[in-house]
Amino acid sequence: MNQTSQTSSDQSPRTEVNRLLVLVRHGQSEWNLKNLFTGWTNVGLTPLGIEQARNAGRLLRERGIRFDIAFTSVLLRAEETCRLILEELGQSSLETLHDQALNERDYGDLTGLNKDDARKRWGEEQVHLWRRSYDVKPPGGESLKDTVARALPYYIENILPRVMQGRHVLVAAHGNSLRALVMVLNNMTARTIPGVELGTGVPMVYHLNPDTTVAQKEVLEAKEPVAAASSNASAPQTQRR
Repeated sequence: MNQTSQTSSDQSPRTEVNRLLVLVRHGQSEWNLKNLFTGWTNVGLTPLGIEQARNAGRLLRERGIRFDIAFTSVLLRAEETCRLILEELGQSSLETLHDQALNERDYGDLTGLNKDDARKRWGEEQVHLWRRSYDVKPPGGESLKDTVARALPYYIENILPRVMQGRHVLVAAHGNSLRALVMVLNNMTARTIPGVELGTGVPMVYHLNPDTTVAQKEVLEAKEPVAAASSNASAPQTQRR
């Protein structure tokens, strides 16, 4: 009887913290390094990006966090980040679902342009409006509002139910698609969310309440700046899709 009571008591607190969701923006990409608008272009990680992803996995491992399922986009930089995190956790074979709903915002005609060159062409104010407004689209591209319109329903229909079932869920995606999730989790508005910056390869750990609100949030950052491995680390080959 005592043993049964102890087991029940031990399990009760875990019920509260089992609703675990971890969001990670991909590590530095080749076009992040070149200061280019990337969007849906399928570029790989830089050596620094690889190390940022591995470091995210190490930080999660130090916290004793393991996952039951992972989600990522269909873009290589997020897929590679997800793979490297799971590799560091010893979970390379974990079920991972890929969906373009979690893709980065489509920058349309800005894609491939250097951001400084874009400012010279269209002006600082206009480029800032395209990048940091909620509902203003760049030519031929998506606004943050458009990105939220595809990423948020995917979260509600596919990711959140698994978290609420007590499964530990990893989402490795992109700055703008993750903003859609952060907007809901952090109870932010269309006015405040565009200014939120998400660091590359920085895990955001959420524990959810039974009503899906956030019980606890923790951002895991390295004590020392992450540097690219000096050995023969190299970015994975870019795969065009």
